Amino acid sequence: MLIQLLDAQVSIAGHAILWREIIGNGFGLASAIGGMRRVVWAWPVGIVGNALLFTVFLGGVFHTPQALDLYGQAGRQLLFITVSVYGWWRWARTARTHARPVIPHWASTRERVAMIAVMVVGTVGFAQLFDYLGSYGKWADAWIFTGSLLATFGMARGVTEFWLIWIAVDAVGVPLLFSAGFYPSAVLYLVYAAFVLWGFTAWFRIQNRKEREKITP
Repeated sequence: MLIQLLDAQVSIAGHAILWREIIGNGFGLASAIGGMRRVVWAWPVGIVGNALLFTVFLGGVFHTPQALDLYGQAGRQLLFITVSVYGWWRWARTARTHARPVIPHWASTRERVAMIAVMVVGTVGFAQLFDYLGSYGKWADAWIFTGSLLATFGMARGVTEFWLIWIAVDAVGVPLLFSAGFYPSAVLYLVYAAFVLWGFTAWFRIQNRKEREKITP
């Protein structure tokens, strides 16, 4: 029964699509909505989606219809799970000790410089690793992997810039996934692009309101 569930497919416009890719992305979208609302359940929901998508992006290993290995896309699912455990713990602790959700805030200048350095060095380094492993689209894969690391860590710490990093990730992720045949994931990236702008606006407004409350006499 488990094997049948993992192999279940649906045909869309003549293309075989795994149900677990659709379901995994559904969990990812639900997690993003929870993140925008700053609720703790966003993290465990995201972990479920990451576990499903890990098997999807190792298409050559798990014999998916695409039969392509995107090691960066697969690896970032494991990365998401690891960072999500940290984010889950941090947001739960904030809710428990302060009886409120995490408060959005801008990164400091030092943190921004560090993020740019990590983005550049990480993309170059992971591109070489993914090329050695035989990943499809090594540079795009490396950019997405590194950006996802920064964005997820930024969300865990309540840094508003993490939404902007997601925009940069989506700009590269959509063409890569379409060219590789991962259509549900590519479409979801397009949905994310609009959703990320919405999420950034929501966090920006919350941040400004909190800052005004601090200076109100």
